[in-house]
Amino acid sequence: MGLHNLQPALGSTHTKKRVGRGQGSGTGKTAGRGQKGQKSRTGYSRKRGFEGGQQPLYKRLPKVGFISRVEKPYVINVDRIKALAELEEITLETIKSVHKLGKNVKCVKLIGTGAKDLSAKIKDDAVTTSRK
Repeated sequence: MGLHNLQPALGSTHTKKRVGRGQGSGTGKTAGRGQKGQKSRTGYSRKRGFEGGQQPLYKRLPKVGFISRVEKPYVINVDRIKALAELEEITLETIKSVHKLGKNVKCVKLIGTGAKDLSAKIKDDAVTTSRK
């Protein structure tokens, strides 16, 4: 066995069908496209999902879900977590040391009656307070 005498397995390859090459070939004249009509013309292509005029499946099924690309902040109520008020500087890292946050939390919003007083302590752009 060498590279010079490799051959495909028997029956694994087929000769290409030559369409429109005379009556004797079996696919001459109309080239297997039938007689007249839209589908027999050159350049014809059916729309993806077209079902012969019937309402296509993708239009019959209900629309489901929406995923917003706007990142929503993790909301913390300052009145419930007293340890936040005792911090000298408020950054994302100091909040994580006091309150358990997930790895994927990128921004935090502080709400509650005491949130206004803490706005002077905030040293990070990722942390904001409510505007009320």
